[in-house]
Amino acid sequence: MTSPNSPNSSRRSFLKNTGQLLIGFNLLPLTFCQSKSEILDGGISSGSQVRSSMGSDIIDSWIRLDAEGKVTVLTGKMELGQGIRTALMQMAAEELDVNMDIVTIINGDTGQTADEGYTAGSGTIERSGASIRKAAAEAKFFMVNMASEKWDESPENLSVKNGLIQSKNGKHKISYWELLDGKFLEGKVTGNAPLKNPKDHTLVGKGILREDIRKMAQGEAFFVHDLRLPEMVHARVLRPPSYGSILIDLDKESVLALPGVLKLVVDGRFIAVIAKREYQAIKALEFLKSAAKWQTEPLSPQQADLFSEMKKKSLPPQQVEEAKHINTIIGNSPQILEATYLRPYQMHASAGPSCAVAEWKDGKLTVWTPTQGVYPLRSTLSDFLGIDTKDIRCIGLPGSGCYGHNGADDVSADAAFIARSFPGKPVRVQWMREDEHAWEPYGSAMLLKLKAGLDASGKITGWDCGIWSDTHSTRPGGKAGHFIAARHLEKPFEFQPGGFSGGSYRNSSPLYNIPSKNIVLHNYKGPLRTSALRGLGAYGNIFALESFMDELANLAAIDPFEFRIKNLDNPRAIEVIKTLKSKCNWENRDQSGRVGYGLAFAQYKNSASYFAVVAEIHKSPTGGKFRLHKLTGVIDSGQCINPDGLKNQTEGGMIQSASWTIMEAVQYDANGITSKDWNSYPIMRTNDVPEVEVHIIDRPKEKPLGAGEAAQGPVAAAIVNALSSLLDKRVYELPLKDYFV
Repeated sequence: MTSPNSPNSSRRSFLKNTGQLLIGFNLLPLTFCQSKSEILDGGISSGSQVRSSMGSDIIDSWIRLDAEGKVTVLTGKMELGQGIRTALMQMAAEELDVNMDIVTIINGDTGQTADEGYTAGSGTIERSGASIRKAAAEAKFFMVNMASEKWDESPENLSVKNGLIQSKNGKHKISYWELLDGKFLEGKVTGNAPLKNPKDHTLVGKGILREDIRKMAQGEAFFVHDLRLPEMVHARVLRPPSYGSILIDLDKESVLALPGVLKLVVDGRFIAVIAKREYQAIKALEFLKSAAKWQTEPLSPQQADLFSEMKKKSLPPQQVEEAKHINTIIGNSPQILEATYLRPYQMHASAGPSCAVAEWKDGKLTVWTPTQGVYPLRSTLSDFLGIDTKDIRCIGLPGSGCYGHNGADDVSADAAFIARSFPGKPVRVQWMREDEHAWEPYGSAMLLKLKAGLDASGKITGWDCGIWSDTHSTRPGGKAGHFIAARHLEKPFEFQPGGFSGGSYRNSSPLYNIPSKNIVLHNYKGPLRTSALRGLGAYGNIFALESFMDELANLAAIDPFEFRIKNLDNPRAIEVIKTLKSKCNWENRDQSGRVGYGLAFAQYKNSASYFAVVAEIHKSPTGGKFRLHKLTGVIDSGQCINPDGLKNQTEGGMIQSASWTIMEAVQYDANGITSKDWNSYPIMRTNDVPEVEVHIIDRPKEKPLGAGEAAQGPVAAAIVNALSSLLDKRVYELPLKDYFV
């Protein structure tokens, strides 16, 4: 007799046992079953995997209709605060023709969802959303055809409303769930199932309130930090003073004698303490700081020498885009401009320190994690711990939003490693603030050198761009050396960066109609740990590109709006800029000299959302400094799924970018990172936040475009352009804190 947990178990039997309909891409074998309680709580309780993955290259989406009249959407993508839970449920509910109140979603669980890699690059709605939409349409298509055969009526004579199929003459009606009647309906998405006409949409394009925001606003348990499991213990990790520090001595006995301490984990320079209560773990950590003796190696180069060293010690140049004779083309132009721009190292600066929970039980590991990729994390933990991926389950839960690679994967590795040394109980690990600031991977410092020529009419003749940057992606991808903990063991795992990514030159190629463009990347291995920060290199590249465009407009003596339009042939880009000009009342702006205005525009990755913004800066009445007063933006993300969500995304990106641009830079010296708290690394506070206004150009007939990172670069350039207009000189280096109150 076949075991119900066997891969060969009948899918029809599975449906009878679980009352679920699964429609997906590349239908995966159901290797495990999941209890009802696990389904209801979204996989919070630990247990065996529900199904296996067919590989990280496969993107599939699932729709589950359970026997209780509910719909569950399953996606491998993680909710990071960008609102994808609501948007993806809207897309599924729209195609299924069901109400939102019966739809739930499960995000990122290697035991339940498909492998969709990382949630990154503003790609969830474009890719995962499209897959979910097709899967939902396929489910409806099959069920309408089942009803058609049952009643011997043409599918064209049937309609669906809130999961109820009925004939137009009113003779027949049946719900999806009654129609299934315990039968399993399976099928790959064929592409034959028609998608709803946008003019018939009732949910997509509508502002649906986000349940996650309500929970956060009301202080309900929501984050991985809030997770409490039976018999859970607490751990803290003692980090070395700096990257190259070596442990010389440690007073272990005194630490173990402290109240509540259960175990001290020491492996090389990885040191962690486990205690019954969190406060006891923190007290033990404070004691450990004095109990450990370290030998340190100085960081080099020093901060003051960073940019000069970048140019001296970069790797051989990489040609990104080539224009032969670019120097001659620019040199023959009537007007020539050249400038260099500098971006510092910047933090994710997550408001809440990274946290994860792990349990090692019966040779299997379960990790509750805020990672942006449960499957990449699982494969890297497999390498780190030397166990098979089938014995690891990673369950994604919201963490403190970061939009990039912060400490989420590292703290998950910490928890997993510590849990293996203390089996049978869940181990909760939370970083301290100084851990988060000093050990997270930063956004790379960048040096950008631009040169361009103008013809007599104000059109750009040639564009030459040089980029100096460290890597923008060292996310875990199966190699344990990407974890800080793995590098600190007695037998350390070597960090294998896997080369430099294209993130360094993201958005370096202007969308403008320029006949000759030459772009060269100079990779540089810098002194600090770097990885993905929202927008990757696009933030630095657009800051430089759009600041340079403003300088070119001034050189040509052309209005900055008209200059950009003159050099564009993309109709959607032109419409975004023209719409912004109207919305910000550009023609009637204050030209008294007390207010500065700056324009910037980009299409993120030259393939995602179009975004244009005007920054308005006021002179301080009390002195020679300035204050950011207002940001006005216009975004075109194709079909808008949820206008409230799109505005949330864009407003948040604008404020974060303003904070980076005005305030943020990682400080370090020979002894390590000195930006270890909110005083040494200030971010924008509520009183600093400007008025923010966002206008949406909705295009229901176009595909949805990624929007989460569209604002980062343009806002930086707009602020710099506004400030420069008031200073009567150009500003080339970030941050701008010396100019602002």
